[in-house]
Amino acid sequence: MLSKGRIVILACFAGLGAMFLFFILYANSFQGDLEKVTIHVDSINVLDENKVTKRAHLDVRFNLVNPTALTLTVSTINYELFANGNKIGEGHLSTEDIPEAGRPELFANDNATIPDTFDLVSSDSIANEYSAIVNNQPVKYEIKGQATIESFLTAITKDFDVTLG
Repeated sequence: MLSKGRIVILACFAGLGAMFLFFILYANSFQGDLEKVTIHVDSINVLDENKVTKRAHLDVRFNLVNPTALTLTVSTINYELFANGNKIGEGHLSTEDIPEAGRPELFANDNATIPDTFDLVSSDSIANEYSAIVNNQPVKYEIKGQATIESFLTAITKDFDVTLG
């Protein structure tokens, strides 16, 4: 036979388990909304070029559209940048070390532009693309990557593949 003390302790653990299950189910119910966010690239422009080291910095402007009723944040964007079909490098934008309140916000039913500086290094394999980019010739860009979108209770990693130009 169980004493009243053991029954109270078992009831408390059962209550805690039910509460954890509720929070997990509640948090995951927002993931469908987070999937609705779309990622575009507004522009890619040359910021500067060092002709001695054959390096250039590109300003990549990501535009995220939030059609949901939730305010969201972006913690990371990892991407590969292609110019005229050739991979010219990888970029990484991270706000993980910034408290959530200071990260770029995607307000409800709004969009936000998030800039990143891409370090472009010339090599034999991308010499033509590098020349076209720094000389402002027409270039067709493709950006493939993943962005981590977060709400107050959950986060998702969303794949994207966009073209520009």
